[in-house]
Amino acid sequence: MFGDMMGQMEEMQAKMKEKLRTMHVTGEAGDGLVKVTANGAREITNISIDPSILEDAEGLEDLLLVATNRSLELAAQLEASESQSLLQNMLPGGLGGMFG
Repeated sequence: MFGDMMGQMEEMQAKMKEKLRTMHVTGEAGDGLVKVTANGAREITNISIDPSILEDAEGLEDLLLVATNRSLELAAQLEASESQSLLQNMLPGGLGGMFG
């Protein structure tokens, strides 16, 4: 019984990770001059840079750091939300509300 439950939980976690890979969030910096997109599995999937910032290497580096950190924070929030949803779905009826 416990082994079945663990196997089911591992399967649900794998499905959740695949789902997270299809969900995307974007962190921006410099009023949108730099945009970094990550998926819910915290993988950077795209970086967009407005050409007007290309001549300021130091400024560009700063904006890239800010946008990357923002996108990864949003991805972490997305992952936490999906994990909570997974946990609620695993609990018997009525107990899912115990965790928020």
